[in-house]
Amino acid sequence: MTPGRFVAFEGGEGTGKSTQSRLLAEALGAVHTHEPGGSPIGARIRQIVLEADDNGLDDRAEALLMAADRAQHVASIIRPAMEDGRTVICDRFADSTVVYQGYGRGLDPKLLHQLNDVAVQGLWPDLTI
Repeated sequence: MTPGRFVAFEGGEGTGKSTQSRLLAEALGAVHTHEPGGSPIGARIRQIVLEADDNGLDDRAEALLMAADRAQHVASIIRPAMEDGRTVICDRFADSTVVYQGYGRGLDPKLLHQLNDVAVQGLWPDLTI
């Protein structure tokens, strides 16, 4: 079986990426997912990150949690769907970590890219919009 394709939508808040990624997935009959929190474990991680102002989460810890969410997401949702020949449309992926934790939190974008590479084990989008 031919592996499926992987498309990620990236962009700032309110730019329409969630709507457009959902509409594309519906039109293609693709798996639609999102980050952070696209898997059950990821949803728990997302909750910790959302409470960062209240829980004193360190910026580096936040980046590591985002990588953990992504690793779980790839392992439990994205890779299995692609191995079944399905196309996966994802609302946000690794570029968001580089922007939010890199440029937003002042962490090294190159280091974050390396961290993401470990998390995704070589599974990068075929197309990022």
